[in-house]
Amino acid sequence: MNNENYKEIFRLLNSSQDKYVYFILASSVTAIGFTITQTKTLSLSLTQMPLGLSLICWALSFWFGCRNREYYNSTLYANSELIKVQAGQHPMAGNDPRLIQAATEGIMEALQSNSDKISLYGRLQMRLFLAGAIFYIIWHVIEMYLRSR
Repeated sequence: MNNENYKEIFRLLNSSQDKYVYFILASSVTAIGFTITQTKTLSLSLTQMPLGLSLICWALSFWFGCRNREYYNSTLYANSELIKVQAGQHPMAGNDPRLIQAATEGIMEALQSNSDKISLYGRLQMRLFLAGAIFYIIWHVIEMYLRSR
């Protein structure tokens, strides 16, 4: 595979991942807003406990999605710094092989740590979004049952 094909596949993968994360972010906010509009005339009761849990899950999903994007952006910055270091163009490392090696190792550790967090926060974002949907459905079924009695 030539370098141009690799770059294109990498660009498409990044674009797809970005869209996925932003879709879940938007869906979480939409779910929160929808729930608020659906319940503005209801008074509090214990039967709304699953609804409260769904709101908490969606809020946490949004938060983890934002954290995912923060670490993603930090990773992009670290990658750009790594390129400068390895090219001998970083102002702190210059052309000194020892400094280049040390900086490269430090940046690589940061990249691995960021990658692990991106993955963790992405999984948590999706799982909490789905958990919120399940709690919402449970609440809705309870409300339907109570109305039918």
